[in-house]
Amino acid sequence: MTIRLYDTNARQIRDFTPLKPGCVSIYLCGATVQAAPHIGHIRSGLNFDIMRRWFAYRGYDVTFIRNVTDIDDKIITKSREQNRPWWSIGYANERAFNEGYDALGCLPPTYEPRATGHITEMIEMMQGLIERGHAYAADGNVYFDVRSFPGYLELSRQELDNLRQPSGEGETGKRDQRDFAMWKAAKPGEPSWPTPWGPGRPGWHLECSAMAHKYLGSAFDIHGGGLDLIFPHHENEIAQAKAYGDDFAQYWVHNAWVTMAGDKMSKSLGNSVLVSEMVKQWRPVVLRYYLGTPHYRSMIEYSEESLREAESAFARIEGFVHRVTELAGKTVDPAAEVPPAFAEAMDDDLGVPQALAIVHTTVRQGNSALDADDKEGAVARLAEVRAMLGVLGLDPLDPHWLGEGDRGEDLNGVVDSLVRLVLDQRESARARKDWATADAIRDQLAQAGLAIEDGPQGPRWSLGPR
Repeated sequence: MTIRLYDTNARQIRDFTPLKPGCVSIYLCGATVQAAPHIGHIRSGLNFDIMRRWFAYRGYDVTFIRNVTDIDDKIITKSREQNRPWWSIGYANERAFNEGYDALGCLPPTYEPRATGHITEMIEMMQGLIERGHAYAADGNVYFDVRSFPGYLELSRQELDNLRQPSGEGETGKRDQRDFAMWKAAKPGEPSWPTPWGPGRPGWHLECSAMAHKYLGSAFDIHGGGLDLIFPHHENEIAQAKAYGDDFAQYWVHNAWVTMAGDKMSKSLGNSVLVSEMVKQWRPVVLRYYLGTPHYRSMIEYSEESLREAESAFARIEGFVHRVTELAGKTVDPAAEVPPAFAEAMDDDLGVPQALAIVHTTVRQGNSALDADDKEGAVARLAEVRAMLGVLGLDPLDPHWLGEGDRGEDLNGVVDSLVRLVLDQRESARARKDWATADAIRDQLAQAGLAIEDGPQGPRWSLGPR
């Protein structure tokens, strides 16, 4: 068994060899909390949640760090626009992100450090880089000298002569316009912290280099994030960390975007779909299926039609799970191991689409067993399905999804009692062979969004696809 991952730095799929046998360390660039999350933000969290679950299934002890960038230019701009303290904006949106991750079933990180809690570590890193000749102070700013680091731009494959480094207001005193800011001098009315070079605030790139070093040491296994972070963020992280003396990340894994009309979903383009609104329209488990089941390196073009397809596909899986559970008369535990074909797909660069095909094939086999009154076969297939869905975070019988969102247990019980009354009326009509009335009741329930299935244990209802 060998897990293989596409390494952006190597531009190829590589066998995964951990630095420490039996352990895997992952650093994921998390939220920049200037606004509430859209589904493109949460996709990254979902993709790496599935990675984490698969490593855990394969027996690894996983340390998973997902940071919070709670101070940067965008947050300060929002503070001015909304006339609110920067920390108030950051905290409210940090909570919104965590609510979004939780709603879609992401496991909490091992640690979730905030940038503002690690200013000391950032100052230490800057001091070390200045002493080594890789950084310099000017006008209260601290810059990284990109020409001092020979490996600069290896990740993004750019030429230094053609580089256009993004720069912010007030970045004065640069020796070379390609140098990037690690620390930004204080401006009136902006938050600042004291340093040997004057008061100011951290640059975005410095935050992650310092926090990765703090929690994962000088070397760790996997650094993750969206494709848009390759340059400048990840490129500049590498320069800082390696010039400081760290080996840093051994593998670079990047997820693709969620797009609308071909453009990356983003707040600045005004084409984002907020998670808080989406979970009011769609079941969170369906959103997880929609965002988590395409391959992590493939783009997702947002559309309601695709969401409806995801809803229908998950309903077929969920219906099978509930039918067999009802037939068994008890909860069927997940199998000890997933089917070999599923494992092979997941080992091959987290091939979730291929793995999901095995799930659906197993569901079809289980339904065939149900049709043939093969209870033992149906139960065996359910055990396999639950094992596979557990890895993907999609098991309908997981406590997280039981009573999800506005389908809480209390409301579910009330609806069940009301539907049972109507189903009793339908059964009475069927008993007296009044097929027209029985069909009319079924049609009315379908119009209300309920699917009715007649089985050996009697009729059962479920929420049907929209």
